[in-house]
Amino acid sequence: MSTPRTYMRPMHGWWHRNAFYRRYIVRELTCVAVIAYATELLVGLLRLTQGAEAFDVWRATLARPWAIAGNTIVFLFVAYHAWTWIAVMPKTMPFLRVGQRRVPDYFLVAGAAAAAVVASVAVFAVIAWAGR
Repeated sequence: MSTPRTYMRPMHGWWHRNAFYRRYIVRELTCVAVIAYATELLVGLLRLTQGAEAFDVWRATLARPWAIAGNTIVFLFVAYHAWTWIAVMPKTMPFLRVGQRRVPDYFLVAGAAAAAVVASVAVFAVIAWAGR
């Protein structure tokens, strides 16, 4: 007598079947871009510790067209990654109330996005001011 086989649900392509899962996988894959950019910055920090010449070579490498194109793509992935974290914020935090009324989710998302834009502009302004 043979033993019955346990049913194994096929897992190949599970994320293709649902748009929610596709967006989830894309969001998770964008973390690779975050890691790539963090690595690039760490290499720049390492070159800075090695002296001005090594740092200038690193900066010259980043000025090449392929590096600019790659950083533009990485920027788009990182921006999407950041947006997905902002968009999920109302689902992960306790309800925010003003008086007796609950603050709508879109106000929280819009406020967080506006704060991110203001902070980014402030950082760019400080960098531009310091670069003079």
